[in-house]
Amino acid sequence: MKIFFLITVLFFVTACTAQNSKNVNSTNMPSDTTKYNSLTPQEENVLLRKATDRPFTGDYFNKKDEGLYICRRCNNPLYRSDDKFDSHCGWPSFDDEIEGSVKRVPDADGFRIEIICTNCGGHLGHVFLGEGFTDKDTRHCVNTSSLRFVSKEEMAKLPNVIH
Repeated sequence: MKIFFLITVLFFVTACTAQNSKNVNSTNMPSDTTKYNSLTPQEENVLLRKATDRPFTGDYFNKKDEGLYICRRCNNPLYRSDDKFDSHCGWPSFDDEIEGSVKRVPDADGFRIEIICTNCGGHLGHVFLGEGFTDKDTRHCVNTSSLRFVSKEEMAKLPNVIH
């Protein structure tokens, strides 16, 4: 009787562990077939490990060209140049995102709100409210390493890009 009980318990524990393992891999982790862009070590550090670019060092904090900012990891359209403004903080700042492209989550520090790409989960930066820089009263402070700028001319050549 004890052996039957132990075998039954072992069977259920093994079955539950296998099922939980299957669920974690299929719902929370990117599959091996997911294709992402190649990243430099700095871009990996920012997008995957939540690091921060040094202020005033990126190519985009002072960029004023017309176009679109997309996720450097997965090409998901994130911000329009019309929503970019100069906050004098040293990072690209936007007061609005393309609807559904950016997710807000509580930061590990407990004080700030982190912003991530809804498509690949890459770390973009943080969002701040109530600073009064624009009428929308919102500042997405984004790492240049998380972004790739696509000019208006390039946008016409890319498939699946919001125009």
